[in-house]
Amino acid sequence: MTTTGPALPLAGITVIAMEQAVSAPMCTRVLADFGARVIKIENPRGGDFARDYDDVVNGLAAHFVWANRGKESVTLNLKAPAGLEVLHRLLDGADVFVSNLAPGATARLGLGAADLRARHPQVIPLEIDGYGPGGPLSDKRAYDLLVQAESGSCAATGFPGMPAKPGAPVADITTGLYSALSIMALLLGRARSGATDAAPAVAVSLFDTMTDIMGYQLTYTQHSGIDQEPLGMSSPAVAPYGSFGTRDGQTVVLGTTNDREWQRLAREIIERPDLAEDPRFATNPQRCTHRDELNAAIQSWCAQHDLDEIQRIADAAGIGNSRYNKPSEVIAHPHLAARDRWRRVGTPNGEISALLPPPVISGLDLGMGAVPGLGEHTDTVLGGLGYSRIEIGDLRVAGAIGPEYAHG
Repeated sequence: MTTTGPALPLAGITVIAMEQAVSAPMCTRVLADFGARVIKIENPRGGDFARDYDDVVNGLAAHFVWANRGKESVTLNLKAPAGLEVLHRLLDGADVFVSNLAPGATARLGLGAADLRARHPQVIPLEIDGYGPGGPLSDKRAYDLLVQAESGSCAATGFPGMPAKPGAPVADITTGLYSALSIMALLLGRARSGATDAAPAVAVSLFDTMTDIMGYQLTYTQHSGIDQEPLGMSSPAVAPYGSFGTRDGQTVVLGTTNDREWQRLAREIIERPDLAEDPRFATNPQRCTHRDELNAAIQSWCAQHDLDEIQRIADAAGIGNSRYNKPSEVIAHPHLAARDRWRRVGTPNGEISALLPPPVISGLDLGMGAVPGLGEHTDTVLGGLGYSRIEIGDLRVAGAIGPEYAHG
């Protein structure tokens, strides 16, 4: 997708990324969508390992194409002094450096926060890791599932005795978003103040992110002493709130968030004034205690009605409701189609459909650049640094950069 019209907010900002998997790529994809130039540094031997998770997108991996649009891929062998020197030349003209390598990897390369402060003081260094420094888990490898288990997220998902990982990589995604937010805040602060001091370093860990978004569960347990049991497609915090089978074999999700809504659901939808008047269900905590009885009454009613009718009645009563959808049904969702949310995005193996970035900003179309092939932009980026074709060839012979990219 080619962006036209006003310049994007991060136009002119250059981000150097040494990233793998999802968390840092999600951070830099957001920055790229907002107009930053993102140069993704990849190992010539395979690059970002998320490239090989699967091959379902015309031979490319679904995770990779989702999290890496709008970037330029440069292959550098950072174990070769010449390759590391190319990286430093890139950092000379950069504003941000994002990394999420194994614990201690950036420091071993001389790219830790203190190193960058000394050699590239204008660069905002942001490092994503698993558990944050200074604790007993600081040196452990961390992946989304591992951190979700450690942070209690899996214990709050699934059913009693059957914990589950949320389907989306929540730890990776939220850490990437917190990271992008931190970078944008620091860039804004620098622009407003005109400060020329060395940029502050930012560290964001998956564990800190997940314990933050587990805020309700941790706060409840901290003050009650109770570990709430997971309730599948429901919530321990409110009742009634959950999924119910319909007469036509569909699943409807109905939810109430206060006493007034409960009264409307009981009286206007399931037509059970006796439940509305029952003192056992007068308040939300009481309804949570007796949720099984309420769920049975709602399920009995839903089983006698089709999904469309249930949603029509619920909408008329002002009660929140939705249809349970599979991913294949979401792809064809009429709400996405009606709002023109799909766009074509380039990849090395042809165009694919991708959803627009979530922010809708009046008068501004966010960028949705192509997904890069491994090393696709190496020669172009190095040429922009002043390297001649002969010098680029010499770097290639020395093993400092990857092979020449074969377009098309």
